Amino acid sequence: MKAARIDANQPEIVAALRKAGVSVQSTASMGKGFPDLVAALGERTWLIEVKGPKGKLTDDQVAFIGKWAGVVHIARSPEDALQIVGVL
Repeated sequence: MKAARIDANQPEIVAALRKAGVSVQSTASMGKGFPDLVAALGERTWLIEVKGPKGKLTDDQVAFIGKWAGVVHIARSPEDALQIVGVL
C-alpha cells in the first residue's frame, strides 16, 4: 500500500488547530473521497478537506460530499481552519 499524499499546507493547519485546543485526527489515508481531517472541540465535530490555494476536489471527494448528510468544510489555510471551528 502506498502512503497517502497530503497537501503541503496540512501540517501547518493541523498545528494551528491543535494550538487552539482543537483535537485533530488525520484521515488522509482513508481515501475514497473521505476528508483529510476530523476535528473536534467540545461537543462539535467537523470534517475538513485540506486543499492548496488552487487545489480542486477530486471526483471521489465530490461524490463523498454529495452523499454525506452533514457538512464537509474546505480549508486552504490555517486561518480558514480556525474560522471553520469558530476560534478565529
